Amino acid sequence: MYATIADMRSEGVTVAQATDDRLAALLVEATLVIDRVCGWYFEPREQSYLLNGRGNPSIEPPVPPIRIDIVTINGAPFDFDESNFLVVGSPITAAFDAPRLTLLDRTFPKGTANVEVEGLWGYIEEDGTVQGRTPLSIRRACMLLAMRWIPPVGDTDSSRDARLRWRIIEERTRDQSYKLDKLASQANLTGDPEVDALLFDYRRPPGMGAA
Repeated sequence: MYATIADMRSEGVTVAQATDDRLAALLVEATLVIDRVCGWYFEPREQSYLLNGRGNPSIEPPVPPIRIDIVTINGAPFDFDESNFLVVGSPITAAFDAPRLTLLDRTFPKGTANVEVEGLWGYIEEDGTVQGRTPLSIRRACMLLAMRWIPPVGDTDSSRDARLRWRIIEERTRDQSYKLDKLASQANLTGDPEVDALLFDYRRPPGMGAA
């Protein structure tokens, strides 16, 4: 998960509002939501992906690689090193546009799921360590989502209405009506404009090669 129970406590969430177990469950749920709406994940995870060769030198994995351990092409192990294999992945730099694996002396043969790549994957930022860190905006978004799902102590219908008021775009009474800005059009990831603003730049680019 992208934030910790200690992070939530430091934000002022008390045991009366949520136990440690409840916070852990909320943070896991928030992490899954972020993964779904962004299209990839933001912590190191050991994975193996099957990719489609397209007769080109480069192939796009679904997640930025941190470390590549094994490459198999058409069932045969590929002996790769820096002289014949270029990896564009994590930690992410300013020039990053999409993850790529590139053969420098040949092309990936055409085929369906004919390239298998095992290693450590995840969209991470540089922090001086090998595995990097979860982007701070992602960490903040995870905490905000989890906090949104915690009912305040003594929660009432009026307090819930106040917390959800940003969702309202029109109100009517017997004698008058008014419209507010259509914030919902900007909140198209999680439904929360503040969280969406944090996640917007971390979405997986459209049209990338699929696993």
